[in-house]
Amino acid sequence: MPTPSDRGAPPDRTPLEPIRVLRPRRTDALAELMKDLPPRAPVRYESFALPGRPSGTEDATEELPPVRDDRDRARSSRDVPRGRVPGLRRTAIAAAVTAAAVIGFGGALLLAGRAENTAAAAPQPTSTTAATPTPTPTASGAADPDGPGTLRQGDSGPEVTDLQERLRHIPNVYDNGSTDGTYDTTLTAAVARFQLWYGIRGDEDGVYGDDTRRDLESRTGGG
Repeated sequence: MPTPSDRGAPPDRTPLEPIRVLRPRRTDALAELMKDLPPRAPVRYESFALPGRPSGTEDATEELPPVRDDRDRARSSRDVPRGRVPGLRRTAIAAAVTAAAVIGFGGALLLAGRAENTAAAAPQPTSTTAATPTPTPTASGAADPDGPGTLRQGDSGPEVTDLQERLRHIPNVYDNGSTDGTYDTTLTAAVARFQLWYGIRGDEDGVYGDDTRRDLESRTGGG
């Protein structure tokens, strides 16, 4: 077991020496130096009255016109074309427009007078034949756009009964529906539902046309 070294004996290692020593900076040295300086004498200013403006100077003052140099004179001379008088072109254009307007107005008056004379000289033809009435075509019944034998709301009869019986064979379309042979709103909704579920687009919604009849008969047996 090692024995501890004596506390009073110096260690075998080389002692560390300080590289940089920090000392508190004295901030009151400048104040002490300022105290030693002699006080400065205050600066005094001398006041004096300004001389008054001589009388009559404002009345005698005149504004002189601006002096034009050689550059301005050369620029103004270039702006005006040689051999032309300023404003002559506008005057000529205005005179030409006025003359054209007068000529056009006179020509219109002459044409109007000739047209009146021609109309007065031409004899008016007399009508000798009576107007024959044109026959009006009688309205014929328009063909149904969904094909012949189309059934829609408001119809009734055995064909409507056949439609109701066929729809009852289609699941969830006309379950427990009436077979009284009347095309009512309930039957219209069932036909529209059948058309929507089976993708029938050739007929109007809720109208039992050729396309709907053909698809329904193919699913429930021939007619």
